[in-house]
Amino acid sequence: MFPEQQAGIFYSPTSSDAQAYAQEFLTIFKAVGWTVADPEPTEIARVQSANLTVIVSDEATLPPAAEALHDTLQIFRMNVEVSRDFTHKIASGSFILAIG
Repeated sequence: MFPEQQAGIFYSPTSSDAQAYAQEFLTIFKAVGWTVADPEPTEIARVQSANLTVIVSDEATLPPAAEALHDTLQIFRMNVEVSRDFTHKIASGSFILAIG
């Protein structure tokens, strides 16, 4: 679903397993036809206690693909927060998955 969705992946360089998880998400996103670049090591302030955060631009609503990803991860009992951010210039309809 959601072919050609644009997404980004950030991971915390201080977390020992975040880069490996980021690579796994990259593989999945590419397998479903999403447009995504290689994961970037970026320190992002954690939202509450989540290790995974879906980030959209400050004025945007959650894109349907991001909402589906969020809901799917919640089904598997993964704590996923949603955050709005104006500093990363996230394109409308796009999102970033941050792994902490």
